[in-house]
Amino acid sequence: MSRMDYCLLLPFTLGISLLWPCFMATEISQTEEVKHPVDSHLRVKRGWMWNQFFVPEEMNKTNYHIGQLRSDLDNGNNSFQYKLLGAGAGSIFVIDERTGDIFAVQKLDREERSLYTLRAQVIDSTTGRAVEPESEFVIRVSDINDNEPKFLDEPYEAIVPEMSPEGTLVIQVTANDADDPSSGNNARLLYSLLQGQPYFSIEPTTGIIRTSSKMDRELQDEYWVIIQAKDMLGQPGGLSGTTSVLIKLSDVNDNKPIFKESFYRLTVSEAAPTGTSIGKIMAYDNDIGENAEMDYSIEDDSQTFDIITNNETQEGIVILKKKVDFEHQNDYRIRANVKNRHVDKQLLKYHEEASSTLIKVQVEDEDEPPVFLLPYYLFEVFEGGPQGSFVGTVSATDPDQRNSPIRYSITRSKMFSIDDNGTIITTNALDREINAWYNLSITATEKYNVQQISAVPVYVQVLNINDHAPEFSEYYDTYVCENADPGQVIQTISAVDRDESIEDHHFYFNLSVEDTKNSSFIIMDNQDNTAVILTNRNGFSLQEEPVFYISVLIADNGSPSLTSTNTLTIHVCDCDDYGSTQTCRNKDRMLSMGFRTEVVLAILISIMLIFGLKQRRKQTLFPAKSEDFRENIFRYDDEGGGEEDTEAFDVVELRSSALMRERKVQKTATAEIRRLYRQSLQVGPDSAIFRKFILEKLEEANTDPCAPPFDSLQTYAFEGTGSLAGSLSSLGSAASDQEEYYDYLNELGPRFKRLACMFGSATQSYN
Repeated sequence: MSRMDYCLLLPFTLGISLLWPCFMATEISQTEEVKHPVDSHLRVKRGWMWNQFFVPEEMNKTNYHIGQLRSDLDNGNNSFQYKLLGAGAGSIFVIDERTGDIFAVQKLDREERSLYTLRAQVIDSTTGRAVEPESEFVIRVSDINDNEPKFLDEPYEAIVPEMSPEGTLVIQVTANDADDPSSGNNARLLYSLLQGQPYFSIEPTTGIIRTSSKMDRELQDEYWVIIQAKDMLGQPGGLSGTTSVLIKLSDVNDNKPIFKESFYRLTVSEAAPTGTSIGKIMAYDNDIGENAEMDYSIEDDSQTFDIITNNETQEGIVILKKKVDFEHQNDYRIRANVKNRHVDKQLLKYHEEASSTLIKVQVEDEDEPPVFLLPYYLFEVFEGGPQGSFVGTVSATDPDQRNSPIRYSITRSKMFSIDDNGTIITTNALDREINAWYNLSITATEKYNVQQISAVPVYVQVLNINDHAPEFSEYYDTYVCENADPGQVIQTISAVDRDESIEDHHFYFNLSVEDTKNSSFIIMDNQDNTAVILTNRNGFSLQEEPVFYISVLIADNGSPSLTSTNTLTIHVCDCDDYGSTQTCRNKDRMLSMGFRTEVVLAILISIMLIFGLKQRRKQTLFPAKSEDFRENIFRYDDEGGGEEDTEAFDVVELRSSALMRERKVQKTATAEIRRLYRQSLQVGPDSAIFRKFILEKLEEANTDPCAPPFDSLQTYAFEGTGSLAGSLSSLGSAASDQEEYYDYLNELGPRFKRLACMFGSATQSYN
């Protein structure tokens, strides 16, 4: 069994080195009991016993001798060589290869590394072979108190409500000491308060800061507290560290708002509208934030003034709740109160009595416009009254003390006038059926100050009198078949009355005396404001008597009752096999549309003719020297009745012999259409041809698949059999143009006067 002796030189804490006896490391089995004087430094590992060394940290001595390794085989002939392996070997720790002495060549810091594990080896220098196997040992760095306490979470800041009771927790501070806590009292700390008494205290072992007295934020709102942490349990020689804590006091509502002014003087104009701000008042609160929010109010719930709070500035704004009148009351005295908006129950003792102030409001006199006695006026007057009829009276006064006279006027009215006394009269006769209501605007103006004007609405209702007789409610196109039987209903009629009736209108229908005695028709009153027309004989003849005119008498139930005579036109119709008059109605409608088209075409032709004559007039009156005289040719594709015909084309004239143009008497369009239609039914054999042509064209339009899906105007250039109307073209009259007589233009009326003058003069000049 081989042996290696370790000679250890272990230092004491007092710096005195002591040579320990060499411990012999003997190879034994794992189960052998190891006997050694220092059991705490012996271990069994891989059959070898090894030791550990202690080195104090922060040793300033270079090449500090830690201990010595020596093999029991070393006989002192310097043939053995000692080597050191492991972390820190050669850099932090070195070994004397000849003697086995171990040295620390660097300063050691336990807080950086407290334990080093190294390996020792003995080699025979002559053979270069290991004398014994490697053996591990440990070098421990022993702690010294070289680190001061440090606070972890700086900077510290805490908030605590003002007026908090003693012992209220504020904040906890914590310091840390990097020294070994197991090495004496090097890392054991105590906390103390260097600054902050008498308001705060700190627990020595925990670092918890508490309040030690009540504090008022309004006196001081923040405090700086200095805390010290010292190791070695605060004993002399211990190291210490300090930190600062900023402690702020949060506000509580322990102050009520107070008016600094006990009296306010405000003014308001009597012309100020409601809602006008007339002044501000201000209360002060030493609290902040929502604790300083306040509400203003007026005692006794004033009906004239109110106070609202400006949430931005916490001012009280006095506003006008109701308009004031200088002549009625020229000053007011009100008392305003103020209180906090948010008050906790536990703080109500600070707000038992609200602060108040007195406000005096002086009303200023203003020149006000006139005031009408009523906000509006409603008058009634019967229609049909003479000019100057009395309507009603309005009245306005000057509310000011000088009581200026008033002048009245009506805005934009041709039916009424008003005098300086406010009396309204009519200036024209009133007709309820034209206008049943009049909305007037009456203005009143002060004579002393015309800028002061006010207006009032006046409503005039025109009352009805029975001055309109009833009449047909519409125009009736009535037809009766040639083969109609007696008692057949051919038309239902109704009536309207433009008068207003207190009761419902009721109309009575009768035939005139002449029609009652000798009439082909009778009337039956349905007693519901309608009546029916019935035939009174067998059969009618379209050729002999195509049209009947009957007079219908309609009476109303007014007081007095009025009666009107209305003419009903009844056309005899060649009805179809089913006895329907629809065919006749369609024919009449087509003729009416054709006549309208011809009227438009005639107007267009007249305009073009006038334009051509003007051009000719210009060329005749102002000819150029080198200009050739030529005919002005106007071509018209439609042959009408000539320049005279400004209403419609007379189809009958086109079918009759050629006649000289005569001046026609102007007729209404409806009467002319009816006359032409009646004549078209009596023109002889050509009427059948004309009717057949119209029906064929109508059928062709109805069956055309390409026709547009809406009503359209169909125009047919059909002249019947042998129209004798002459052409309007001037080509055929070129040779006789010089002898043509134009005096007939003077007979066409005032619209052709200028044309007759121009063309007649031009003709004379040309001749």
